[in-house]
Amino acid sequence: MQSTASPEGPTLNPFSGADVLSTLEQYDDVVSWINDVLDPTHATKADEELDAATSLVDLDRRVSSLVGVLEVASEDTSSQVERLIDAISRGAARLTYDLHFMREGAISLQSLLHDVETKTKTSVAADTSAALDQLHLLDRAKHNMIAAREVLREAESWSTLESDVTSLLSEHNYEKAAERLSEANKSMVVFHNTPEYDNRRTLMVSLQNQLEASLSSALVAAVNSQDVVVCRNYFSIFCNIQRESEFRNYYYGSRRAPLTEAWQGAQFVEGGDVTAGTTAITFAQFLATFYNSFVSVLQTERTSIPAIFPDPQPTLATLITSTLSALQPTFSQRLSSLSAHYGSTALPELIRVYKATEEFAVSAEKILEKIGYSLPLSPNPNGERPTKHSRRRSSRLSISGRMNLPSSSGGAVNLGSEALAMLDWDQDLFEPFVDFQVDYSNLERKLLTNALQGIMNGDVQTSTDRSRLLRERSVDVFSVAEESITRCVAFTHGYGFVSLVRALDGFFAHFAEQSKGEIAERKMAQGGQLSTSASGDLSDLDYTSEDWSEIQSLLHLLEAVRTLKERLGSFEGKLRGSLGPVSNAIQAARQNPVGFDVSGTTRGAIQLLAQSTLNSAELQAMLSAVEPSSQGHRNDNFLTPATPDPRRTPLTPMHPLPTYQPPLLIEAYEALSNFAKACQIALQDTILRPLRKRLASYPSLSMWSQTESKSKRAGGTTGSALSEVHVPTFSLSPTETIQRVAEGLLNLPRLFEVYADDDALSFSLETLPFVTAELLKSLAEPVALLPTQPPNPHSRRSPSLSLKTTPPAAVPAAQPPHPEPEYEFSPESVSAIWLSSLSLSLLSHLTGDVLPSIRTLSSGGASQLASDLGYLSRTVMALNVESEELERWKEFVEVDDQTGKARVKENGRGDAVLNMVARLRGWNV
Repeated sequence: MQSTASPEGPTLNPFSGADVLSTLEQYDDVVSWINDVLDPTHATKADEELDAATSLVDLDRRVSSLVGVLEVASEDTSSQVERLIDAISRGAARLTYDLHFMREGAISLQSLLHDVETKTKTSVAADTSAALDQLHLLDRAKHNMIAAREVLREAESWSTLESDVTSLLSEHNYEKAAERLSEANKSMVVFHNTPEYDNRRTLMVSLQNQLEASLSSALVAAVNSQDVVVCRNYFSIFCNIQRESEFRNYYYGSRRAPLTEAWQGAQFVEGGDVTAGTTAITFAQFLATFYNSFVSVLQTERTSIPAIFPDPQPTLATLITSTLSALQPTFSQRLSSLSAHYGSTALPELIRVYKATEEFAVSAEKILEKIGYSLPLSPNPNGERPTKHSRRRSSRLSISGRMNLPSSSGGAVNLGSEALAMLDWDQDLFEPFVDFQVDYSNLERKLLTNALQGIMNGDVQTSTDRSRLLRERSVDVFSVAEESITRCVAFTHGYGFVSLVRALDGFFAHFAEQSKGEIAERKMAQGGQLSTSASGDLSDLDYTSEDWSEIQSLLHLLEAVRTLKERLGSFEGKLRGSLGPVSNAIQAARQNPVGFDVSGTTRGAIQLLAQSTLNSAELQAMLSAVEPSSQGHRNDNFLTPATPDPRRTPLTPMHPLPTYQPPLLIEAYEALSNFAKACQIALQDTILRPLRKRLASYPSLSMWSQTESKSKRAGGTTGSALSEVHVPTFSLSPTETIQRVAEGLLNLPRLFEVYADDDALSFSLETLPFVTAELLKSLAEPVALLPTQPPNPHSRRSPSLSLKTTPPAAVPAAQPPHPEPEYEFSPESVSAIWLSSLSLSLLSHLTGDVLPSIRTLSSGGASQLASDLGYLSRTVMALNVESEELERWKEFVEVDDQTGKARVKENGRGDAVLNMVARLRGWNV
């Protein structure tokens, strides 16, 4: 097939189909063959004079020519295949006949051979058999004599072995001495199980010791001077006398000597044994310098070890481990001294040391990986230069061949990350840290406790606003908490997350409890210093300026607690977000313990953590709860205890997630709820303080013990008939105390009108005293989860009802709980909830503390008390509040003595209120 020149451009060279197709066998893939065939370099001299950029027209012609060649070749191949199929089809019919014919021939041949063998045995004469036996005897004697000669030569060799070796050592001919000992050692097997074996073995060891002693000083000098040629020569000598391990010990000892001396002579602040006149540094500072020196030694050995030892990677790894094992005091002892010196703040120092160790391990691993490629490629055994077409194939074969070479016997090296991971050199490096990593929970807890103590014991003035102080402290608290996440990942690579969650849970809980305790201390310091001087527009509420200031302060404090709870929810979201990468890394390490990728550390460090008690079932359960779909966005459903602030954050559409994730910091949320409850109780105490002050003298009124007989005698001094007539009284007026208390309750709505816009009132409504879930549901409306629903600017949202349900931890894993619906409260509803709680708190104080303090109750006093309680009952009903306890007091106080005694006898002292009234009325006598 030829192509001729044309006016449009140059022509292609003639192609020979056979020549073109024959080159196809030299390629591994068709694409490379096509590229080379279309390459202009295959053209003639006329084509070589063309410009480098061949026109598309020429390329199209070459493609057309190649297509034609391939078509012709395809047709020829198809024809040949058809001919072969026809020939096989014709020959297959005769195959059975041929096989049968061959079987018959084999049987006939076997019979003939058997006949020949029989005839041959009968034709051999007796003298021939005797001659053959004599030849066999002579052959055996020859072999025995040869063996005896070898034994005699070995005996002669052993008789002169000592003198020969001594002579060679005196002449410093160590190579021949080693060869002589190697040959003698090979003959030791001859004397095995003979009386001469022990003596010859003792002589062999003695001569080997002499050779080693003669070489030791020269060997140390060669190693110290880094004379690679001499070291390699000495290594072969030691191998010949079976002392390879001794050579390695000499080599390792010489290389690690500067490092061990620097380690042993360092003066540390943590050691406590600093020599006078010397400057001590911290262990972390020294370790950075020590590791830099160690890396310098390894960099030097990266070029020396491959020229001496046949297994560079294991040799360099052994140099690292032998150096670590030779350190005195040991690495573990140094870490123990460091931990004991810093006490509760030891964790940051341990992390500094651990990070420095990881940096060294990464550098050493890179050097080990580089040294794995130190063996040069084997030359072509034929001495030919590989062609362009075969170079790629030969390169692949050489790489795979090197991967399969033995590590020590054949003088090869170990390549690849998997072979490097099998050395386990880095586990010896990180093993001293395992005990401290397992004890991470205690280390983190001590550090957080120490940090919290410093935060709480800061410079605080008596006049400092509590809400501002709580906000300032929360900044430091969350800063410390965020640092703890970094510490956990840096020191345990996420395996200590269970311990971290527990430590943080207790940390936030203690912070909330201590902050709550300050409220009680301030309350006790205030004592009963009350004033009835009026001020402001609400002067009839009997609040002093101090009371108004306390109310405002407690509202701000409650607002600060709400902010703290929201910030805790955001922090928990960040905590969950950090679990995602950790979960992926741990999952990868579990699925592929050797080939997983690590960043910033080595596989040995991760494997030690995976084998420790930190890798518990609880950790796996926590990681499995982190869904990949939830990563990268905020999941508010696990913030169940927190109440969002709708005035600061607009109401956004809420869409249910596929699964519900329970909170991690359960104790912290519970402590914050208790903190909010303490603030609410303190606020209620301040609001009700004037009313409780008026009730303080209520049990000591004289009217409770006044009897009707005294009033009759007082009115019967004139002796008139009217004095003996009992005039009943109707509609007794309530006492002034109850009237003022009722007026105070009725004035409370005015107080809440002043603070109607305060968001703190809508926070944590479920923790208000005497507030039930039924009351909250009756005053709230569920928020419709519609994407188009606009936010209500005059409502307050609160998922507070979710705290009344079953805790997430108590729900079986097979049936995950659904997030509780959110509720919104208008300002009027919030005021109504607070008024209900305040009224019931005051009534509880009245029925639980004030009324039982009355000593005795006469009939007239009971009538007055019934009037007071009825008046108070009607007052609280005006506030939509009902008290069952108050009604029972009113019911039992109103009955006469005869009915009361009968009810006490009938009840059997099972009713606490009835028993209390019976004691006051004297019905128990």
